[in-house]
Order: sequence, then structure tokens, then C-alpha cells
Amino acid sequence: MTDEKTILEGQIRECYGRVVYTHKTHEKCADLLFKRHQCIKGWQIALSALVTGGVLGALWPDTTFALTLLTAILSTVLLALNSYTKDYDLGEVAQKHRQAASEIWVIRERYLNLLTDLRSQTMSLEAAREIRDELLEGLGSIYSGAPSTNSKAYQLAQAGLKNLEEMTFSDEEIDKFVPRELRRNKV
Repeated sequence: MTDEKTILEGQIRECYGRVVYTHKTHEKCADLLFKRHQCIKGWQIALSALVTGGVLGALWPDTTFALTLLTAILSTVLLALNSYTKDYDLGEVAQKHRQAASEIWVIRERYLNLLTDLRSQTMSLEAAREIRDELLEGLGSIYSGAPSTNSKAYQLAQAGLKNLEEMTFSDEEIDKFVPRELRRNKV
């Protein structure tokens, strides 16, 4: 491999690695936000039920002050939760992360195709540079509309990619996915 090709492939590999991490980070961020969204919705339902029970209980003539106070506190907590979700829809933000991940996935796969074509010497260096530049522009468009991720999502992505091998498959696993004619181990 020429120095020029080695340098170009090195840069494209670096870009590919960053895109892999970005894709996985958006997926993890969407998962975290959706779980938080589900938890808040669960609390809203539970608190609504308790407040309703407290209000109905307050209709009885011998209602204690403690029940009325507890109902007022629960109602205030529910109001705070509702106010939070009014201005910040976690479900919508999670969906935006999923959309960004989906769009980044296409770019990720195109980088992998580019690396494959470059290594197999089926394209010129000039063609590889053009595709690299197109991918960069595509990423810029995606990133400009994508919500920001957070450090927790990045840590989960890093653990998934490094330790849990979420992006890798053994030959045996791939053999289970493909038709018999495409298997490496035909047994």
C-alpha cells in the first residue's frame, strides 16, 4: 500500500470509528431517555390515582387533616412532574435520538463500504476522497439537526462496543444468519 493510500485509509478508519461511537451513543441516549419517560409516566399515573383517592376521601365527613395534607403534597408533586413534561417531552427527544442514529447508521455503513472498496483496490484514491467528502457533508447535516448526547450514554456506548462487542460477530454467528451457500463453515 502506498503512503498516500495508507494515510487516506487511516483517516477514513478514524472517521468510521467516530461514526460507530456516535451511532451507538445516540442509540443508548434514546434508550435512557425512553426509560426515564416511561418512569415519569408511571409516576404520573400513580400520583394521579393517589390524589384522586385523597380528594374522594376528603369528601367524607370525618376526614383527617393528615389525609388532606398528604393529598395536597401529592398533588404538588404531580403538578411539578406535569410541568416538567409539558416543556420537555422525553419521548419526543428519545425519538429524535433514534432518528439521528438511524441516519448515522447509513453513513456508518457507507464508511465501511468505502474502507472495503479502498482495501480491495476497486476504486481510485480520488474517488475515495470524493466519497469521504460527501460522507462528511452528510454527517454535518445529520449532526446539525440531532439532539446532544450525554456522558452517561457515551459511557454505555463505550462499554457496549468495547466490552460487550455489540458491533462484532463471530463466523459462527454470521453463518446462522446467511444461506447455507454463503456460510464459511458448511457443516
